[in-house]
Amino acid sequence: MNILATRSANQRLHIGLMYKTMYGRDLRSDLKSETGGNLEDLIKRMLYDRPHFDAYSLRKAMKGVGSDDSALIEILLTKTNAEIKKIKEAYSEMFDRRDLEKDIASETSGHFKRLLISACQGNRNETMKVDVAKAKKEAQDLYAAGEKRWGTDESMFNKILSLRSRAQLIATFKEYRKVSQYDITRSIEHEMSGDIKRGMKAVVQCIKDRPTYFAERLYHSMKGMGTDETTLIRVVIARSEIDLEDIKDRFFDMYNKSLKKMIIDDCSGYFKQLLVAIVKD
Repeated sequence: MNILATRSANQRLHIGLMYKTMYGRDLRSDLKSETGGNLEDLIKRMLYDRPHFDAYSLRKAMKGVGSDDSALIEILLTKTNAEIKKIKEAYSEMFDRRDLEKDIASETSGHFKRLLISACQGNRNETMKVDVAKAKKEAQDLYAAGEKRWGTDESMFNKILSLRSRAQLIATFKEYRKVSQYDITRSIEHEMSGDIKRGMKAVVQCIKDRPTYFAERLYHSMKGMGTDETTLIRVVIARSEIDLEDIKDRFFDMYNKSLKKMIIDDCSGYFKQLLVAIVKD
């Protein structure tokens, strides 16, 4: 625990390589035989690089009866084009040439399936240039597809939210407030339901304020009776070398309690100790 918690993901991968070189044994397998439960799952995920970590998490979310739709949203709808490409390659490599897009199509349905498949293309515009005229037009298009009509044209939301760059969408959301008198998140909340609502809201929130999105995911994984350890592990490890410090600050601002303190109060044993060591102060 002292070694793994104080090393970067790349350093942990190198330790695994040197372990196999020196002893002819697989570190992940040896640690699996010496641990169990949530601690085993946490350590296992710490020994993947980021694309393989996400690929493993996606397969876990779709394996068995039903799917963990919140996990699919959290992983697929928060990634860059380059990250999506690497995840798809890692998924095929890890799971006997399975195709991520086909698995998503078989495990989900309706407009939610279309949103995930759109994300799986890794084809979002990533330029920083903003077209103000387009932002005004597409704000009108979104209003016409939602608030202005009976029923909602989810395909219009899907197209705009899946194609446009972060900078362009921020401009569109500002124009939408002028047209609708509502925030785009409120309109999605009002006009949609179920998985597609959660998916669309995740896209909007990650465009506007990613630390808040992940702070909420962490809080709800520990709120109330019991703990969603899978979500807790996934978010802490996935964001630990990206924006976990920002997420921790936002968590404290939103809930008047540090992420570390909530983990201490909600978890136990070596699992708690290792999580706390990763999260730090």
